[in-house]
Amino acid sequence: MNPPRPEYPRPQFVRDQWINLNGTWDFCFDDHNEGLKQKWYHSFPAERRTIEVPFAFQTKLSGIHDTSFHDMVWYRRTFTVPSDWAGQEVILHFGAVDYRAWIYVNGQMSHYHEGGHVSFSARITHLLNGAENELVLRVEDPSEDQLIPRGKQYWHERSESIFYTRTTGIWQTVWLEAVNESHIDNIKFTPDIDSGDIITEYDIECTSEDGSRYELLTEISFQGELLVSDSFQVFEAYTKRAYNLRNRFAHRSNIHDNGWYWTPETPNLFDVKFVLKKNGSTVDQVDSYFGMRKVSADNGKFLLNNKKYYQKLILDQGYFPGGLLTAPSDEALKNDIVLAKQMGFNGARKHQKVEDPRYLYWADRLGFLVWGETANCVEFASQAVERLTKEWFEIVNRDYNHPSIVVWVPINESWGVSRIQLEERQQRHATAMYQLVKSLDSSRLVISNDGWEHTLSDLCTIHNYQSGEKMKEAYAALESAVATEPAGRAIYANGYSYRGEPILITEYGGIAFKMDQTEGWGYSSVQSGEMLIEAYRDATAALMESPVVQGFCYTQLTDVEQEINGLLTYDRKPKCDFAKIKEINDMKR
Repeated sequence: MNPPRPEYPRPQFVRDQWINLNGTWDFCFDDHNEGLKQKWYHSFPAERRTIEVPFAFQTKLSGIHDTSFHDMVWYRRTFTVPSDWAGQEVILHFGAVDYRAWIYVNGQMSHYHEGGHVSFSARITHLLNGAENELVLRVEDPSEDQLIPRGKQYWHERSESIFYTRTTGIWQTVWLEAVNESHIDNIKFTPDIDSGDIITEYDIECTSEDGSRYELLTEISFQGELLVSDSFQVFEAYTKRAYNLRNRFAHRSNIHDNGWYWTPETPNLFDVKFVLKKNGSTVDQVDSYFGMRKVSADNGKFLLNNKKYYQKLILDQGYFPGGLLTAPSDEALKNDIVLAKQMGFNGARKHQKVEDPRYLYWADRLGFLVWGETANCVEFASQAVERLTKEWFEIVNRDYNHPSIVVWVPINESWGVSRIQLEERQQRHATAMYQLVKSLDSSRLVISNDGWEHTLSDLCTIHNYQSGEKMKEAYAALESAVATEPAGRAIYANGYSYRGEPILITEYGGIAFKMDQTEGWGYSSVQSGEMLIEAYRDATAALMESPVVQGFCYTQLTDVEQEINGLLTYDRKPKCDFAKIKEINDMKR
């Protein structure tokens, strides 16, 4: 029987030798923080229950479904390393664990990680024995701490308003991987469509001190046709090479159509195989992919591959009824994109969540723009600055190669910087986040503070839940667009001003329609699917008719708990005729 979420968890960097550790684990609450003192990592308590990993204990799919506060929890399971892994390095991977995690293997401390939204790994070969091995995980998730990046996870026991049930502990796949002592550690792809090059950076773990000779083969194919087969000798841990893929062929560019470039309409991907050899024998092989895609802004326009592109986005919280932040299946992640595209949306703003790499994989494959965002802190302090900053290093490093990601959003609606309008220290933090992310990734656009009170941003993004009539008036001209304060908040923080960035309305709508007896709320409400369509038409047409607005993001894809302002219910049932929503979205090309 397959474990929950059996699919390969890292689709951008694929190896053959791996073991999925999802499934039934032993589990304990540690409400009095006694586990460390009693050395549960050596002897797990007899009074235990089980949990289905990778689902948090707050979810139905975990088998526990307890939404009360439990800030300290423990996990345990055993595993056996296959005999054909002998002589290799064994790496233990966690897709995400919220929030602090201590990892023990066979009673020995292996690794500590802080940060609830990104992947991490630990080398555990030296801790393994020859038979059954024990893996224990201690997790702390401070339910009421407003200085950790928590996003939509509420700091009260019952969800309300715009905040939802918390996710504690393991919430993405746990897995083992075997690698040779000499192996490919990381690959970074940077497309340059202006030159026609794909710039490839290699981090390789190998040593030639024993006189060994290392060679790396790179093969790049497009739609089954081999374009590049390059083998070179490896002398140092870091290597950078550029491969020209256009090669003076006009049809490979977008002179006449989209050519070989990646867009939501033509999600072209190049397949890549890397083979590392030591003294002529293969010691590592990795399969990957990339897309040739450029994101830029010029003269108030958003450009995709140097051409004006109108973004029609949907706000997506990434929550699921049975699993909260964890999708019940890979198909569920894919289906959210399929449903959004059926309605004529060309992308999503993932809201206050670092999304599962499998979602990004499907966005790459199916053609769907993604705005990458992470959970914000609630309050401002030096600890909050440190914690948010640390996670962005890991986010960009993990997700850099996905062509679907076009924008990074470090801060939303002044969350964690509530006094940014006037307080210089908080302005510096938002500006520092913008500059940090730009320094890590100069190939994408970055927003300092999505919604209002921007400092430095590549896009002027505004949240406005007013009626279509009021928005039509507000966005009739540039001057009124940047002067309007739809939420009583200035678009730019004091001392900062509009510098010609493309203007997008990145939250609007939020129209509630209750299809059953579920109680909930929205920013406005209607009583039928037909009324929902007309309300959507009224608001969206107002933005499409604006001479200054370059795109929008409608709130939202699905209902979530007490929020009933989705175009779909929480369990993904349509509230109205998809074809009519698509007809409205297609009015703007």
